[in-house]
Amino acid sequence: MRRRTRTRAWTGTGAVAVVVAALVSGCTIEPADGKHASGKGGDVLAVKIDNVAPARPQTGLDAADVVYVEQVEAGLSRLMAVYASHLPPAIGPVRSARETDLELLRQFDRPALAFSGAQSKLLPLIAAAPVRALPPGRAPGSAYYRGGGKPAPHNLFVRPDALKVDPREGALADAGFRFGPRPNGGTPQTRRTVRFPAARFTFDWVEYEGRWRVAMDGTRARTSGGKELGPSTVVVQYVKVRPSRFHDRAGSVSPFTETVGEGTASVLRDGRAYKARWKRATAGDGTEFTTADGKRLPFAKGQVWVVYAKA
Repeated sequence: MRRRTRTRAWTGTGAVAVVVAALVSGCTIEPADGKHASGKGGDVLAVKIDNVAPARPQTGLDAADVVYVEQVEAGLSRLMAVYASHLPPAIGPVRSARETDLELLRQFDRPALAFSGAQSKLLPLIAAAPVRALPPGRAPGSAYYRGGGKPAPHNLFVRPDALKVDPREGALADAGFRFGPRPNGGTPQTRRTVRFPAARFTFDWVEYEGRWRVAMDGTRARTSGGKELGPSTVVVQYVKVRPSRFHDRAGSVSPFTETVGEGTASVLRDGRAYKARWKRATAGDGTEFTTADGKRLPFAKGQVWVVYAKA
């Protein structure tokens, strides 16, 4: 069932003026009145998280309701963690946003987005998008800090409580997530590996734990507190990944992952793999996952990882 597209957005000439001012000082977005953003807003908090080796282990990733895995420049990966149930004390390392994120997050109703900055040419798109952009400089002064014993730029963390976000678990249903008992069918599977050009993710089913252990680039994934990452459901969603008009400082083109449209997916839950179809008619709609006969395919209750694999 398609949900009604929401149209609230930070738009207009004022937003463009804000971005022009931001170009002078770097990659942060300042409010037009010069004050920090205030007030509550957003049903979810989305945080762009670094995922190269020096950034691991991450903090607060185990508390996310959904973790999206995206391809970025040079075939590497970054994560978008979405929090709709509760907020951990700290999350990070926080890194920069990409064009893909803006389309992806339209599934949620004006989510708060924590990120370290963005390319100057991308800033107008962020300003016009229906997200509550909260990078350093726009977020309250106590929200971001450097730490974690990691080298820069892999040491920026955010205190989500300072962002004044009020998560709403129902936001996941609006975005198309459905949870329920294991459906009939499926094929027994206890391991799945998804490869990017320069990154690798392996999910191993652990029956007595009822979850999939995650390995990234061959190393078991844990939080900075030592907790193993273990989603209940893993979605390998096959999508079109094409070059965007943006690139990084080294000249590598930023990939754009198309999350609007339709295609195939493999849903892993309860030690089984289910062939699925995904469909998202517009950016404002949630993503539906269905079986071959058109029935909604429920996920196992718990954390969900969505890995965007190239179709």
